[in-house]
Amino acid sequence: MKKKDIEFLDVVALRGPNIWTYRPVLEAWVDIGELEDYPSNTIPGFYERLTEWLPTLIEHRCSPGVRGGFLSRLKEGTWPGHILEHVTLELQNLAGLRGGFGKARETSTRGVYKVVVRAWQEQVTRTALNEARDLVMAAIEDRPFDVPAAIAKLRSLIDKHCLGPSTACIVDAADDRDIPYIRLFEGNLVQFGYGSAQRRIWTAETDRTSAIAEGISRDKDLTKELLSTCGVPVPEGRLVRSEDDAWEAAEDIGLPVVVKPYDGNHGRGVFTNLTTREEVVSAYRVAVDEGSGVIVERFVLGNEHRLLVVGDRMVAAAAGEPAWVTGDGKSTITELIDSQINTDPRRGRTENHPLNPVRLDSAARLEIARQGLSEDSVPPEGQRVLVQRSGNVAFDVTDRVHPSIAATVTLAARIVGLDIAGVDLVAEDISRPLEEQRGAIVEVNAGPGLLMHLKPADGTPRPVGRAIVDHLFPEGDAGRIPIVGVTGTNGKTVVARLVARLLSLSGKRTGLACSEGLYLDRRQVQKGDRADFASGTRLLMNRNLDAAVIENDSSVILGQGLAYDRCQVGVVTNIDDADHLGDFDINETERMFNVFRTQVDVVLPGGATVLNARDPRVVEMAELSDGAVIFFGIDPALPAIAAHLQQDGRAVFVRDGGIVLAQGSREERLATVASIPLTHGGRVAFQVENVLAAVGAAWALDIPVELIRAGIETFDIDQADAPWQFTLFERNGSTVVVDDVHNASALRPLIAAIDQFPSTTRAAVYSAGADRRDADLIEQGKLLGDAFDRVVLYDDLTVRSKRPAGEARALLRQGLEQGSRVKDIHDEPDHGKAIQSQLDRIAAGDFVLLQSDEAFSGPTIDLVRRWIQQY
Repeated sequence: MKKKDIEFLDVVALRGPNIWTYRPVLEAWVDIGELEDYPSNTIPGFYERLTEWLPTLIEHRCSPGVRGGFLSRLKEGTWPGHILEHVTLELQNLAGLRGGFGKARETSTRGVYKVVVRAWQEQVTRTALNEARDLVMAAIEDRPFDVPAAIAKLRSLIDKHCLGPSTACIVDAADDRDIPYIRLFEGNLVQFGYGSAQRRIWTAETDRTSAIAEGISRDKDLTKELLSTCGVPVPEGRLVRSEDDAWEAAEDIGLPVVVKPYDGNHGRGVFTNLTTREEVVSAYRVAVDEGSGVIVERFVLGNEHRLLVVGDRMVAAAAGEPAWVTGDGKSTITELIDSQINTDPRRGRTENHPLNPVRLDSAARLEIARQGLSEDSVPPEGQRVLVQRSGNVAFDVTDRVHPSIAATVTLAARIVGLDIAGVDLVAEDISRPLEEQRGAIVEVNAGPGLLMHLKPADGTPRPVGRAIVDHLFPEGDAGRIPIVGVTGTNGKTVVARLVARLLSLSGKRTGLACSEGLYLDRRQVQKGDRADFASGTRLLMNRNLDAAVIENDSSVILGQGLAYDRCQVGVVTNIDDADHLGDFDINETERMFNVFRTQVDVVLPGGATVLNARDPRVVEMAELSDGAVIFFGIDPALPAIAAHLQQDGRAVFVRDGGIVLAQGSREERLATVASIPLTHGGRVAFQVENVLAAVGAAWALDIPVELIRAGIETFDIDQADAPWQFTLFERNGSTVVVDDVHNASALRPLIAAIDQFPSTTRAAVYSAGADRRDADLIEQGKLLGDAFDRVVLYDDLTVRSKRPAGEARALLRQGLEQGSRVKDIHDEPDHGKAIQSQLDRIAAGDFVLLQSDEAFSGPTIDLVRRWIQQY
């Protein structure tokens, strides 16, 4: 019986650390509809079909934690969301992406699940999810499914979109050393580290591989001349201009000789051991089409070797060997090549194969012709035919390299100027000095291939990726800059801006991504809300930044992931009971705890977590931090602060009107609260808390106390550093405050601050963000009704774009009508008109709260300033 199809409602890409894991994942919202009533053990034949198609599912341990654990769950009965997770992971495994994280969790809507799977590359994993859905549905409905075709599709996407094995080995080595990386666009351009501490690679080239050195390495004649001048053995030879010139050069050098392109690569058009005029002329005619010129040089007896030099040492060596076929009296040489050589599973055309297929190019045909044969010849049984004098260089000989040869190739790389080089040399015995056997270096190459060392056809794989990473980052250097992540319900933006100011004062070029814009060293480069993954990544890619401060609200963590893998300091300001509940199916405060703890989870062991001691749920996060913990709170008697100081911990609090830095029993007075403009003489308690949080972060960053003091005493002195954060104007006995408050947890302390400013009449112009539950809007209305005499309701931009006209105002009005103080409730949907209506009627003794439009705050302050100028 056919059941409802599995439907993807949404697929969310979490590109950084998130509530599930540190790694990038895709979070698929899956509606299984009627299948909610049909667990796997109720579908006839489902288990048999699925395990026949994917027998390797037996390796999935699942919640039982043992081999075959998932199959046990399948027999007992589990649901399609859970099955989809495991099938997606297994398809990725079979396509070559080994291992991976997966979760499947029910949502509050019956039949809807969150299916979370590791995403090495988004397009690959999205396709794997779709293929897994089709496979599961085929198993449910007893239809055929082509598993090999699905795997082939994924492998094709992996080859197209994922890093190649050479680049991937370097990335894996960096990951092993806890060095962060960012893939820069499609291709193999990768950034390691952040900001000014970063380094970049493009496969086996680094940001220190100079254009001059690359140019020298491409000019084979110049390379040889430089090497020879410095005493490095090279084969004698010269650039030739014609067939006759080529033969003349061969005679001058002495036969046998090599003819090869002047600037060719990958061995194309290279002819070796030439002994006659006919061979030299024939080779010239091919080589001249492979490059911009032709070189004739002395033939060096021996096998080709490729030695990899990284920095100042030789780290790997591989040797080539001739390719032979043996006649059977029936097959042509072409057929013998295919049956005896190219059937070797180590040979292939992708980077996963250490050996390339042998092809009958001009050099191979010449080699065969010199034995009196052609590609169509049928050698008698037992006759050996040399096809390629120097086959793929893919046989590890690192441990056999003579120390003098290692020193010589390292010198060759330095002479050319390459920090990473593939040095080609010919020698009969790599374990003896070159001068004993007339061996020579024939080429020095930039951007060398690494696969021959990672997956040799024979011998020990070499950790060349680790060697490159160690060259880029000496031991103890992880390429990190100070990163401060700030999260919580309220106060994030002010804390982030103040921390960025303090970092700038300490001499660091600092980037800031927050809900008020993107800043590079205090210069705003983008306006609007930039507290998001893309903006944070933009900062971390910037070579001119020595530090970064990044604001993250719950929607960033739930819908995008953090922009950084780890940070030096993480700040959690508070957790509200209601704000943003309902988003992403987070419906309880306990689950919001897990959202904000993501910031704590990524603090480095040598870093610090700065936590609000007044919020019990934030205090609980202390035990989750890998770094130190600094508590902040106005009252030093808070239990969390008192207990922490008893254990010689650090805390920031207020005592006798001054901010105090305390560790254990030691205290240092930083500044008086009254001297800090942001707090308006200490009357705005929530701003005092924000300052304490920023001071705690600065203390964790080892910013000198004198600079911290100077920073907090000058921050927002002209009300420009924290616009829309209790921005206060006083005129003719009246007071106007502009603030971007949009939730109940921020409104309560705002009203408490307003209570510190005497007034006869209070008015408010107010809306509410669209991303709040109906009950939250009613609660805000109740708070307003208890605190203000008149309230004008408008619709801000987010409300206009996400809710029906008037809906939010109606919900606020419900709460207002329950208020104990409000007497006048008025609707004016237009924000500007609502503000002007209150400014026009303001009188001495009035206090007016003007809420800035959540998506467009600037005009609010502009209106107030024009009003002040008029009066």
